[in-house]
Amino acid sequence: MDVWTKRVAGIIVAQVLLLSSSCGTRGEDACDRALVSNLPPSSFRSSSQLSSSHAPGFAKLNRREGAGGWSPLTSDRYQWLEVDLGERTRITAVATQGRYGSSDWLSSYLLMFSDTGHNWKQYRQEDSTGSFPGNTNADSVVQYKLQQPVIARFLRLIPLGWNPNGRIGLRLETYGCPYTSDVVSFDGRSSSLVYRASPGLRQASRDVVSLKFKTLRNSGTLLHAAGEGGLGISLELERGRLRLLLRQGGGALSSEPQCLASLGSLLDDRHWHHVAVERQSSHLNLTVDKHSETIQIPAIFSHWDIEQLSVGASLSLNPLRLLDSKRNFHGCLENLLYNGLNLIERAKHKNQQVTLLGNVTFSCAEPVSVAATFPGPQSFLQLPVVATSDSEGVSVGFQFRTWNNAGLLVTFAIPNEGGVVWLYLSESRLRLQIHKTGRAVLELSAGSALNDGQWHSVDFTSGRGRVAIAVDEGGGGVAHSSPSFPVAIRHQLFFGGCPAEHYNQECRNPFDTFQGCMRLLTVDDQPVDLILVQQRLLGNYSYLQIDMCGIIDRCSPNRCEHGGHCSQSWTVFHCNCSDSGYSGATCHSSVHEQSCEAYKHNGNTSGLFYIDVDGSGPIKPQLVYCNMTEENTWMVVQHNNTELTRVQPSPGVNQHAVHFDYSSLEEQLSAMISQSQHCEQELSYHCRKSRLLNTPD
Repeated sequence: MDVWTKRVAGIIVAQVLLLSSSCGTRGEDACDRALVSNLPPSSFRSSSQLSSSHAPGFAKLNRREGAGGWSPLTSDRYQWLEVDLGERTRITAVATQGRYGSSDWLSSYLLMFSDTGHNWKQYRQEDSTGSFPGNTNADSVVQYKLQQPVIARFLRLIPLGWNPNGRIGLRLETYGCPYTSDVVSFDGRSSSLVYRASPGLRQASRDVVSLKFKTLRNSGTLLHAAGEGGLGISLELERGRLRLLLRQGGGALSSEPQCLASLGSLLDDRHWHHVAVERQSSHLNLTVDKHSETIQIPAIFSHWDIEQLSVGASLSLNPLRLLDSKRNFHGCLENLLYNGLNLIERAKHKNQQVTLLGNVTFSCAEPVSVAATFPGPQSFLQLPVVATSDSEGVSVGFQFRTWNNAGLLVTFAIPNEGGVVWLYLSESRLRLQIHKTGRAVLELSAGSALNDGQWHSVDFTSGRGRVAIAVDEGGGGVAHSSPSFPVAIRHQLFFGGCPAEHYNQECRNPFDTFQGCMRLLTVDDQPVDLILVQQRLLGNYSYLQIDMCGIIDRCSPNRCEHGGHCSQSWTVFHCNCSDSGYSGATCHSSVHEQSCEAYKHNGNTSGLFYIDVDGSGPIKPQLVYCNMTEENTWMVVQHNNTELTRVQPSPGVNQHAVHFDYSSLEEQLSAMISQSQHCEQELSYHCRKSRLLNTPD
């Protein structure tokens, strides 16, 4: 087997290794201090308690006070025990124990964390299901060390399983150490922090910027590094993803930035996210949470110095003004470090190199927004509605986010002729159906691509002979109609699905159940208090996770190999391997042979074939000509100059250059050469009386 190759001298691949920041336990202090044992009873809360002697304040490891631990009034999966550590703390381990002298213990549980006591986030080990093993008796202690420490003030434990011959019973301890940080917040309008490097000093050849951020908006400028020659690098949030942008040409308003990379997803979940950018020569290493990507930038950046770093907005050097009209960052930053300098700390001490613009505060206050997660087919939320007269209308509003393209959002019965209203997703569009006497009497649709995982608002209104639906406050579409009958709610309003009881005639769902998150629910312009719902003081629900949004992006990072396109639903992801040259669940297995010899053994004759020299490796398949007419099989790589090139003599010019472009990439050619037994490159030259062909040798 043989190959025609591009250069006889060989192929050199330049590889640059970058230092990347790593997270680990600091060696100076062991972070394993007991955090719960000395807390007062007021630091504990729970969903319910069996009695005053089973109160949550008794849930301390190895204690025997009260009834020897916490037990809720009812043993089911809607119970929880919460601990307030008093301040944000680094948590490294959790230990559980059953209730003393009883048959009550947990066999498995979930861990939730929060900074505010709202908007909980489930702890997951490497994106697994997140359940933790519990106990097998009431006395032994089971400790679980967290793979990645968590920074939080509040901890909540949710029972999943318990002793079938007993009740839920719990004593616990958490371990960790104090966590200190510098925090700054921006209002998203005119606020920013600007750091100017000392003039005349050559900066280091390696620049590192690291920070944590929590955003209240899914788009906005996080930071912008400006330097000489009008060159700049920006980090911007767009629809919950972080984009790395390259700016050239003086930062004029008309200059269009070049997007070099996009990393992360769902970064608008109001939780802290870690970002690090490292520049070394003409390479950047971008890290968002646990995922990193190395990007090559133009060589002009090899000798580029950062003169100004603007955080929260994209500002030019002189005078300070916005480079574009995009919204500024709205949220909080923590531990903003530039080449080891703590910029927030310098801003607090009014360092001359740091300027604060607009409304900047050194705290992180955020509005409370309670969401509910509908995880499965049995999930629903039922709310009572005060019945109105037939002539009056109704308004229902909410926000949702999902990966599914179908599912019931809202349904309710109307007072006359057994009518029912369905507001649902179908083919990623919002649709409204009103049925009376078993047939559809009104249908509307609005919006598109609403299963993109972003928050979308829905408003349904009826009254005065008009029914209307609007998506994203009208920006995503509006539809309306004028029915000949009034549309009002009879008694109950259902979100996401229906109860399982077949006798419930007020809720019928011919569609899929909704899987996703909802928040900001309103009925007749009155907000719905989901905390009251959670406490069973309002309405009814089943299989809901209240005060959290459990959405997971299963396509970030993309698990589809070799350029396969990733799509997802709420529970699974799929890879479309079309035109990639690979097959399988993740586009891993090559559909092509690795050599012409393999095609010959399969009974093929000479012709054009796709060759995948490294099988399932990173090198892409390539089209070559397989010559199988001789004893040895030849792999022929074509170039752009196979025809004879006629050269006319030119006075005073004694050289002629011909450039060959091969159809394969350098890495493909190199791999073929290394696997071949013999390699030739043929050059045919014809010229009468040429010295090249008529030499003494």
